[in-house]
Amino acid sequence: MLKSIHHAAIICSDYVRSKYFYTQILGLKVIAENYRAARDSWKLDLQLPDGSQVELFSFPDAPARPSYPEAQGLRHLAFAVDSVVTCKNALEAQGVEVEPVRVDEYTGSRFTFFSDPDGLPLELYEI
Repeated sequence: MLKSIHHAAIICSDYVRSKYFYTQILGLKVIAENYRAARDSWKLDLQLPDGSQVELFSFPDAPARPSYPEAQGLRHLAFAVDSVVTCKNALEAQGVEVEPVRVDEYTGSRFTFFSDPDGLPLELYEI
């Protein structure tokens, strides 16, 4: 029935800042960018190399996401990478705070977390 995850949708508080973060720092490719006047909202479609996508939205006065302590709902968005350490170093070189690298006790894979400009937890997971 289900084949894959097509996209994850994110609502940001500062569209310009988040667009820069996802395109210039994380390197996602812009597929389409549309301003929806009826909603006073931007919708930015971004693509990863494997074809999966992130939709970035702006909405006026959207409430903040409860995160710490963790609330029910989507916990985080994880990106598959070849080397967690290489990606961690690249993010830190651009001023992004990244947690120490950990090892998944069940799979043995390395992973770490960082946050987008709105504090959304993002994960790098080594495959």
